Amino acid sequence: MVDPLPSGRVLEDAACRRASPTLIRTDGTLQLRADAARNRNRLLEVANRLAAERGIANVTMEDIASGAGVGKGTVFRRFGDRTGLLVALLSHYEQQLQAAMISGPPPLGPGAAPVERLLAFGSAVIAHEYAHRDFYLAAAHGDQSRHHTSPAYQFRLAQACLLLREAKVEGDIELIASTLLGYLETVLLDHLITGRRMSPERVQAGWHDLVGRYTSRSAD
Repeated sequence: MVDPLPSGRVLEDAACRRASPTLIRTDGTLQLRADAARNRNRLLEVANRLAAERGIANVTMEDIASGAGVGKGTVFRRFGDRTGLLVALLSHYEQQLQAAMISGPPPLGPGAAPVERLLAFGSAVIAHEYAHRDFYLAAAHGDQSRHHTSPAYQFRLAQACLLLREAKVEGDIELIASTLLGYLETVLLDHLITGRRMSPERVQAGWHDLVGRYTSRSAD
């Protein structure tokens, strides 16, 4: 016989048991020597410039190597592959978003009610991903297996779990948080805003509606 599903509050995964999400490096790099860090930053500057000029989809590792005046092997050694490069490019933007959630002004940062912060969380992610959609889409079309195990996703999951728990939402917090984050996936947001030509405001209103449906089921 199959055991019945648990009701009410359930134990949460380790990512959701954190007292508070911690600001993390989203590219997984270790501390580099000063000269190595300068070289890496130079490669990222070239990649950003070329992406702004022609779109990241039209920039190759060879283009970046040529623009930085180094061999192609240097770029591959530094970033591993194209997906690794894209993750590094997005790292700076992700860290800014994380910092705003951890210590920025309310309602995204501390100081607002948890539901208000959760609403601001989704709105900020929607605006963030839309602003950098070329990078995120290119990364999303790489190794899909990396997405849900990436530090950036794990941070967002922990933050969503934290706010849902503080809002006293009933149910499996990790599954609810994962469902909510599904609405904020890059590919879906691009489909809605670019493909379906929905305004970002309409998509944000959908987030508010979705959050409202879950947070209305709160413990007394």
